[in-house]
Amino acid sequence: QVRLVESGGGLVQPGGSLTLSCKAIGINFRLHALGWFRQAPGKQREPVAHISSSSETNYADSVKGRFTISRDNVYRTVSLRMNSLTPEDTAVYYCNTNRSGSTFWGQGTQVTVSS
Repeated sequence: QVRLVESGGGLVQPGGSLTLSCKAIGINFRLHALGWFRQAPGKQREPVAHISSSSETNYADSVKGRFTISRDNVYRTVSLRMNSLTPEDTAVYYCNTNRSGSTFWGQGTQVTVSS
């Protein structure tokens, strides 16, 4: 059974930083691409960052230069380092992967950027 467990969300002031982590269970981790998505209140879920099995990365334009996605194949985790946060980054952040044609999501972790 595939499980994705996110952690690291919280409340941060504008300009601050947070690091999210996602631990993956039930997949051959090093062979899978993973992604981070987010969903703000009243908005659709949107992609934020993606990392391939070979650690190639892609980012949404809105977070380029501020967010960094990385993976640790030993600890089976994917992380999202978020710098220079703004209120527009407030959302529930979800970890995502695919296996055998199915898409899997974590439960989400809330990030709130507010003074």
